[in-house]
Amino acid sequence: MKNRRLSFLFFLVMFVIGTDTFLVSPLLPTLTHYYGISTSVSGFIVSSYAIGYMLTALIVGPISDNHDRKLILVVGLITFTLATAACGLANTFPIMLFTRFVAGIAAASAGPQIWAAIPILYPKDQVVKVMGYATSGLAIAQIIGVPLGSFLAGWSWRFPFFFVGGIALILTILIMLYLPDIKTSTTDKTTSLNIYRHFFKNKPALKLLFSYLLFQTANFCAFSFIGTWFFKSFSLPVTAIGGFILIIGVGQFVGSLLGSRIVKLLTLPRAFFLEFVLFIFGYLILPFSTSIIMATIILALIYFIGGAIFPLFMSTLQATAPKERGTMSSLTNAAMYLGEAVGGAFGGILIKNFPGFFGISVFTAIGVFLAMLLYAQQGYFKENKSHS
Repeated sequence: MKNRRLSFLFFLVMFVIGTDTFLVSPLLPTLTHYYGISTSVSGFIVSSYAIGYMLTALIVGPISDNHDRKLILVVGLITFTLATAACGLANTFPIMLFTRFVAGIAAASAGPQIWAAIPILYPKDQVVKVMGYATSGLAIAQIIGVPLGSFLAGWSWRFPFFFVGGIALILTILIMLYLPDIKTSTTDKTTSLNIYRHFFKNKPALKLLFSYLLFQTANFCAFSFIGTWFFKSFSLPVTAIGGFILIIGVGQFVGSLLGSRIVKLLTLPRAFFLEFVLFIFGYLILPFSTSIIMATIILALIYFIGGAIFPLFMSTLQATAPKERGTMSSLTNAAMYLGEAVGGAFGGILIKNFPGFFGISVFTAIGVFLAMLLYAQQGYFKENKSHS
C-alpha cells in the first residue's frame, strides 16, 4: 500500500509539472493581446521556462546527489507553487517572463528527484513499472495540458496558473507527509565539480545520454510538426487538430502503463530492441498515409511504443550512474529540452523543403536508428547484459 501511494504521488507530481509545461500554449494569443506584444515575441514566454529548466538542471543534479532528495523535491515544489501562481498575477510582460523562468527553475529542481528516487525506493523488478507510472503522468499532461488550459481560461487567463499552483501545493503537503527521507551518506559527499568530473569519466553513461539526446531530437522533430502536417496535407481545420492529437496522446499513455508488462513478457533486451525497431518502422511508413485516419492510427501506435520505451531509457540511464542518480536525472531532462529545441529547428526546415512528412520521417528514423546503435554497442539487446 505504501509503495502504491508513492507511485500515485510520483504520477501526480510529473502530471502537474508536465501540465504546467503545456499549459501556456493555448494562452499565447490572449497573452499577446493582453501585454500588447507581437506574436513572435510571445514565444519567449515558452522559451523562458525551458531556459530556466535547462540551466538549473546542470546545477541541481550534483547538489541532489549530496543532499536529501526529499528536501530538494519539497523546496522545488514550494517554489513551483509560488512561481506558477505568480504567473497568474503577472500584469506586465517582463514579470511574466521572470515568473515562467522561476517556474522552470523549480520544475528542474523537483522533476529529476522523482526519477532518481524510484531506483532507490523500489526493488529492481519494480523500477520499470514505477518509471512507467511517472511517465504516464507526463503523457496525460501532454494529452490534456492544452485543452485544460483552454477550458480553464474560459473564466480568465489567470485561472489556469492558480489552478495548477493550487494542485502543486496539495502535492507538496502529501510529499512532505508520505515520502521518506532519501539522504546521501556524509562519507560520499563531494563537490559538484568533482561529481561532474567523475560523471564525465563514465563512458557508458555518456554514450547512453547521447543516445537519449538523439532519440529526443528525432522524436520532437516529428511531434512538433504533426499539427502542421495535418493542416497542410489533409486540410484539417485547426479546431479539429487537437482532437486527433488527443488520440495520439492516448496511445502514448497506454504504452507507458503497459511497458513493464511488455518487458516481463519479452525480457528487457528483447522488448527494448523490438520497440526501437517498431518505432523506426512506424515513421518510415507514416508519410505514405493516404488519409487522416490512417495517419492518426499509425501515430497512435508509434506513440504507444514511445510510451513503453521511455521508462526503459530512464531505468537504463539510472543504472549506469548509481552514485550520481540526481546528476543523471537532471542531465536527461536537460537533454530532452535540448532535443526539443534542436528537433524543432530541424523540423521547421524539413517540413518546408520536403513534401508532406517525408523529410521529417526520414530524419526521425535516422536519429532513432543511431540511438539504437549506441545501445546495441553497449550490449543492451543481449540477454546476458547486466542492467543493474
